[in-house]
Parts: sequence; structure tokens; C-alpha cells
Amino acid sequence: MRIDDVVRFSIKSLSAYPARTALILLAMVISIASVIILTSLGEGARLYVTGQFRSLGSHLLFVLPGRTETTGGLPPIFGTAPHDLTIDDSIALAHSVLIERTAPIVIGAADVSYGSKEREVTVIGSSHNLKNVFELKVAKGRFLPDDDIYRSDRVCVLGEKLHKELFGHRDVVGEWVRIGNYRFRIIGILAPRGASVGIDMSDAVMIPTPTAQMLFDRPALFRIIVKAKNKQALPRAEQEILDTIRIRHGGEADITIIRQDAMISTFDNILKTLTWAVGAIAAISLIVAGILIMNVMMVAVSQRKSEIGLLKALGAPTHQVMRIFLSEALMLSLSGGVLGLIFGLASVPLINYLIPDFVLQTPVWSIFAALATAIATGLIFGSIPALKAARLNPVTALSGK
Repeated sequence: MRIDDVVRFSIKSLSAYPARTALILLAMVISIASVIILTSLGEGARLYVTGQFRSLGSHLLFVLPGRTETTGGLPPIFGTAPHDLTIDDSIALAHSVLIERTAPIVIGAADVSYGSKEREVTVIGSSHNLKNVFELKVAKGRFLPDDDIYRSDRVCVLGEKLHKELFGHRDVVGEWVRIGNYRFRIIGILAPRGASVGIDMSDAVMIPTPTAQMLFDRPALFRIIVKAKNKQALPRAEQEILDTIRIRHGGEADITIIRQDAMISTFDNILKTLTWAVGAIAAISLIVAGILIMNVMMVAVSQRKSEIGLLKALGAPTHQVMRIFLSEALMLSLSGGVLGLIFGLASVPLINYLIPDFVLQTPVWSIFAALATAIATGLIFGSIPALKAARLNPVTALSGK
């Protein structure tokens, strides 16, 4: 029996039981589509998170007060480090030839109100350098003053979302808004901007660092963000930061430095592993589909004993009978795999349309892995009933026993 004869024979056998064939195909389609959608979700999450870190700017270092080694855990958040980070520390770090800019950060939450409208938002105290470090763009007005970093001016820059919720589409540059118990003059509105490491810049307000220290009664800095000259300068800049802080803090380098590229790499590896994991979990459903193929074909062997007996009586060798049943299993798994891929790949842009804020992206490897797994599942689980059919005694099979 030639290959084309085997294919035609298998197609006729499958079409003779349309309901059974449709159920197997449905199970394969759901399984393959699940693998595609879940891996696309994991890949989308990976690209989203790493993109958020990259949106902060390039070649950054985050200087945190306190050391992981000395505190026995994560770096302290407020006031538990041996020495506070100060504006003077930020200025001293900026003197290095390896460092382009530094931005002192004080952060807190406060009520922002205008007229009868009031919102509690994130308040970021920083300097003019924050604009360059985070690559922010101003839609109207200007950013924080670029003169004396120690001046406690009561001026602010509003995020785009906060501006719309308090003022609508009105131009409010030059008007006054209340933050906490103080009045601030609005000098600028940020251009639309997404979240940056958990902080939604569009729903935040920026004020000068000394003003934020007064507003929150907090003399210490929350962080210092350092922008190196280039990516190649990161290792040397990190060492120079440690040396500078050691000199300024009485011989103790009581800080933790987190490099932006290290954070991106860590999250990238974690989310890659997560994508593989969810893909593997979805692939378990393929095993269920494989078991369904095996069970249905075992029943088919019982129903087609006379047919198998006739084939063997006419001289069909054992491997030929086995090939017929394996080809049926392979056609089922391959057809289900292709249909599942089509359905899964078509679902991704549909989900992206329905949820535009989170973009799913299908990794190429998942397409080939899903199809290969479907074919392997069909062959492995189809081989058991195929082997059973091939081993049938022709006389016994013809008698239907």
C-alpha cells in the first residue's frame, strides 16, 4: 500500500465517524490555542515590564540608603540607614566625569486640590535634572527650575492625567493649586507618559526637592538617580559612587546601588521562565487530548476488527496495519494543531483590540513548540492502539471476536 493510499484510507476512516473526529479535533484546537494565548500573555508581560524599565531612560543607577548586607534584608525605605542621603551627596556624585547627571528624589503622597476637586496623588520632589534622567517631555510651560537646587520654591509640574482630572483641557500654567497645606503655582504640564517602575508619572505632581522635604517633614532623600555618561561607564561609575559616599559618610559605603541593566536582565529572565512555565501548563491539556485520541482509537480498533482481519488476510504486513492507524492519529493531531494555531494566533490581535493597554505578543518558539508537541502527542498516544491493531490475529479478527 502506497503512502497516498494510506492517506486516502485514513481520511475515509475518519470521515466515517464525523462526531468522534470533531471531538478529537476540538480538544486539540483548545489545547494548542491555550498554549499560544498563554505564552503570548507571558511574552507580553515580559516586554511590558522590561519596556517600563527602559522608559526610565538609559544607563541609570539607583542609589538607595542602607546596605542589604548590614540590614539583613531589602535596603531600608525611610530613615533606618546609618547615614541619610542628602542633596549634597547628589551634587558630589555629579562631579564625576563618568556621571552625566544626578537627580535627588523625595517621594510621598498628598492631597492635590483645586476648587471643589481633590485627589490624593504621588508627589515627587526632585530637580530640573529629573527631566533629562527620566527623559520626560513637557507639553505646556516648563519643567522645574534649573537654578539653585536648594531653593524651596512653591512651584509644581502636573502630570497629564492629573491635569485633565482637575482642570479638563484648560490651560492652567500660571494658576495656583493646593498640595497638602500649601499653595503652589503651576509652571508646566507633562506630555502623556505611562508608568515608570510602579509610579504613574501622568498621575503625579513634581515639586522642587527642598519643598518636598518641607512638605513631608523629611530631611533625607528617598533615592538618588544617577545617569552615567554611557553604558560602558556603568561599572566604573558604580565604583566611583561607592568611593564618593564612603568618603562623605565617614568611611562607610552605607548605600545599595541597583543598575538599570541588572534590573532589566533580572526581570527579563524571570518573565521568560514564567512564559515557559505557563506554556508548559497549557501543554498539559495536550496530554489530555492525546489520551482522548488513544481511547477513541482503541474503540475504533474494536469496531474495525473485521476490517483489520481482512487487510491481514489479504497479505498486509504488521507494519502496514500499524502505519494506517498511526497515520490516522497523525492526521488528527496535525489537523487539530494547525486549526489550533490559526485560532490561537487570531485570538491574540482580538485580545489586543479589546485590551489595548496590555499588548500580547506571540513568541516564535511557541508556534513551533506547540505544533511539534501536538504531533508528538498524536504519535505517542496513537502508537498504543496502532500496535494493538497490528498484533491482531487475522482469523480471530475476521470472526469479530
